[in-house]
Amino acid sequence: MTRILITNDDGVRSDGIHALAAAFAPLGDVLVVAPHIEASAIGHALTLRRPLRIEQVSESVYEVDGTPTDCVNIAVSKLFGSLPDLILSGINKGYNLGDDVTYSGTVSGALEGALLGVPSIAVSLERTMGAYDFGPAASAAASIASLVLRSGLPPPTFLSINVPTGKPKGIRLTVQAKRNHVTIVDERRDPRGKPYYWIEEGENNWEPHDRSDFQAVRDGFISVTPLHPDLTDYDALTRLQSLALEQAPFDSPVSR
Repeated sequence: MTRILITNDDGVRSDGIHALAAAFAPLGDVLVVAPHIEASAIGHALTLRRPLRIEQVSESVYEVDGTPTDCVNIAVSKLFGSLPDLILSGINKGYNLGDDVTYSGTVSGALEGALLGVPSIAVSLERTMGAYDFGPAASAAASIASLVLRSGLPPPTFLSINVPTGKPKGIRLTVQAKRNHVTIVDERRDPRGKPYYWIEEGENNWEPHDRSDFQAVRDGFISVTPLHPDLTDYDALTRLQSLALEQAPFDSPVSR
């Protein structure tokens, strides 16, 4: 039987994770292990300076007082005892497009799976002011995962899926969008008059690109972006080699 781990960054009680679990139940044995509270925008953080606790919430559902990355590692080592066949992260309330993948706890849950050698998928849904309909996103993720289980992914690749609200027009394979991002830091005053700061989501100016994840969801399509944890800039590596950087003189600092 296929063993499937599902995590998220919206917390174990988010409707999105349970919609995902229900959609994947026909594909195998599903285990949900997620943060006990929301851990959005926490990135690929790993808790190293305090103990972690795990509690069973219901049958096949557990909560961890840590990050999505913590959840994946504890689930694999202590609940599964070996690598599962598939790891899902989501469904996130809000897109993870462009370089937002570097901040996203949802994407990092799948990233950790990829680092462990498990086919992994992150799933995000367009943010809405009203009630969320996770059905189309869960269904799309299950369909894509079925293909992944059958054909695999080239390691250490994992997938980031972004789903617009409403009925999607189809699926597009995409690249990360590029943008000019301005982070907004709002200064406020506490009751004692001391300043504190609130980091807002910022302003974005997306660069036009007909293959980008942003353009796909803007056009009403599901975006599927293959990602991998290798951050090496190979073009820059080639350019630096032409500078003979490795042959440059280098004096070690004097120890004092």
